[in-house]
Amino acid sequence: MDTPVLYSFRRCPYAMRARMAIYVSNQQVTLREIVLRDKPDHMLEISPKGTVPVLQLQDGKVVDESLDVMLWALSKNDPEGWLETENGSKEDMLALIKATETDFKPHLDRFKYSTRYEDVDPAEHQKLARDFLGHLNGRLANGRSLFGEKRALADYAIMPFVRQYANADRAWREEKIHPHTLRWLDEMLEEEPFTRIMQKFQQWKPEDTVTLFPDNSL
Repeated sequence: MDTPVLYSFRRCPYAMRARMAIYVSNQQVTLREIVLRDKPDHMLEISPKGTVPVLQLQDGKVVDESLDVMLWALSKNDPEGWLETENGSKEDMLALIKATETDFKPHLDRFKYSTRYEDVDPAEHQKLARDFLGHLNGRLANGRSLFGEKRALADYAIMPFVRQYANADRAWREEKIHPHTLRWLDEMLEEEPFTRIMQKFQQWKPEDTVTLFPDNSL
């Protein structure tokens, strides 16, 4: 392989954050856009858990956790200093990202996709998810970003999940999202790299020509 291969799905928040790190670090990959109901055999062979993103490096190593993909890309090149913070440390950012995955995302899933679960109260899980956003709001009351004024790893790793929450019911997004968190979300949705990684791609087929991402010719 001339470049690493990335299996991705445009609307998956885990894949979004991986693509943002790859984009900003300019680590060009061969992009293979998947459809969740029709996952490629090769992707399932190298990562049987069947979730995106899946990154296969030139030496055959597979990285199939989105945060690990981000850290891989940024370890190669971190031109915007995502791994550095104004307030706190890299470890503090990783702790907040982990808390988002364990204390926010499960509640988000259980109110947005409540029919997939048994004996859940969507309203209760929506409240618990909103409570976590209140914690983020407290941080954002003191700065433009989660760890000060400068955007950093935590902002890009967490924002796709807050976007998913906001899109669950756009009619109440301003009512159900705290003001500083909503301001931060709306700003980030208009900024690079998010706007650049949301380009649409056709479902990848084995006979297709190579699609490079980012496409430096654009």
